[in-house]
Amino acid sequence: MDLDHARTVAVEAAEAAGALLREGTRGALGTRAKGEAGDVVTDLDLASEKLLLERILTAYPSHTVIAEESGLVGAAGGEWTWLVDPLDGTNNVAIGLPAYVVGVALCRDGLPLLGVVHDPVSRQTWSALRGKGAVASSGMRLAPPYAPSPHGPLLAWTQGYGIARDDATVRRLKTALDLNARRVLQLWAPLLAWAMLARGDIDGIVGYRAGVVDLPAGALLAQEAGIEIRGLDGGPYEECVDAPADERSFVAAHPRAMPGLLSFLQ
Repeated sequence: MDLDHARTVAVEAAEAAGALLREGTRGALGTRAKGEAGDVVTDLDLASEKLLLERILTAYPSHTVIAEESGLVGAAGGEWTWLVDPLDGTNNVAIGLPAYVVGVALCRDGLPLLGVVHDPVSRQTWSALRGKGAVASSGMRLAPPYAPSPHGPLLAWTQGYGIARDDATVRRLKTALDLNARRVLQLWAPLLAWAMLARGDIDGIVGYRAGVVDLPAGALLAQEAGIEIRGLDGGPYEECVDAPADERSFVAAHPRAMPGLLSFLQ
């Protein structure tokens, strides 16, 4: 498997989907309810996903794909699995907020090896290969500095679908963040937060039972940029996408910032 070629396929597919989204947000979105938690889906989600599936499966017809809207495409349990988030930030798009991205990851036996995040608004793309670092579309390597503020860290919060509003752990974590962070962003677009962390725009991310489709691409991008990811208890972070939801809770930050972040969360 040529992962450099896979990255090229993923980047070109994500950027083509981004062009579709950028043009589509200028017109009617075809928005409708999704599930019972207040989320929505638009015609753009479906069109972007169709494009991504066609690009990936044309290049790799024997691979499996798990997509945000279509679910499992192909046989489960294969060696190679793609994870596709065709429009991360649908709720933002639905209210006219231009904060959304496209995410693609490739996993081998559940371990993410390739991650791509494309921002249609800025027309920037960031990608990473496991063990080979993370780069921007300009070719610049991502390596966020450690730059602590005396006013506390700037953090992003993300949680998976279906988390109850009165979840005790969520309330406890959010209270800790509000008391100790300079600002807490809730972007409704986790992959965008990961890209911001990998670039050094924010200081950390706290996630609770994160979604399986949008987590791997962003987490790999950040890790390959030098970001450390731990479990909420400070223990190891489970990278395999087959991990249960309880193990998809995490803290991500620069290694030198991690001890302080963990201390106020605990």
